[in-house]
Amino acid sequence: MRIIGHRGARNIWAENSLSGFRNVCGLGVDAVELDVHFSSDGEIMVIHDPLLERTTDHKGPVAHLSRAALAKVTLDDTLGETIPTLPEVLDVFGPTGIELEIEMKMDAFGNPYPGLLDKVIALVEARKMASRVVLTCFVPEVIEEIRAKAPQMRRLASVDRRSCEAFGGVERTLQRFVDLGCIIAVEQSLLRLCVDRAVGIVGRDKLGAWVPNTVGELDFWLGQPISQITSDRPDLALMLRAARKG
Repeated sequence: MRIIGHRGARNIWAENSLSGFRNVCGLGVDAVELDVHFSSDGEIMVIHDPLLERTTDHKGPVAHLSRAALAKVTLDDTLGETIPTLPEVLDVFGPTGIELEIEMKMDAFGNPYPGLLDKVIALVEARKMASRVVLTCFVPEVIEEIRAKAPQMRRLASVDRRSCEAFGGVERTLQRFVDLGCIIAVEQSLLRLCVDRAVGIVGRDKLGAWVPNTVGELDFWLGQPISQITSDRPDLALMLRAARKG
């Protein structure tokens, strides 16, 4: 069972922060998930939301500010840290061997950023990290673009109830992403309702759950026929996994 730190480990340290990423390296996680947007001048910024207000001291779309302007935006729950760039984050993880799940986010209007995927792929390949990176998204069309532009890189599709409502139900949604050659991570409350069907469609080796965070939730999923858990408390997940092995 692979344990993945969600946005670093956002229930322990500030999400998608350099300090959080540095700290999570010491936990022994198998991978770390993070999110990318574009600044107005085409810098790849690591932040979850398309808007600044939930996690920073500023408001408005990330994409409306330049890299220089975003350098003046302070992340909440940090000692003056700013939004990191993807090159800065790769500097942290480069020497570690930890895998990265890089989620391609949409802009404030729900549109893909033109050129973002190309720039992420080029950067990862230039750093010789392609074998350690999984490119992820909720949107099938983006997954199709990943397959076309970087067929050698692994792909992961995230699925929740909104996905299933949009794509015609859980079985059709899962099959759509299976046909695109994806690992599939399903939101845990949805997956609880259909884990047997999901295993039948996806296979246990390519099925994961997000984001169980309590001891009870994590212990439950560690006993299920899936291959990975994405958690805001990877420390707890690792402790429970070790206890089961021991």
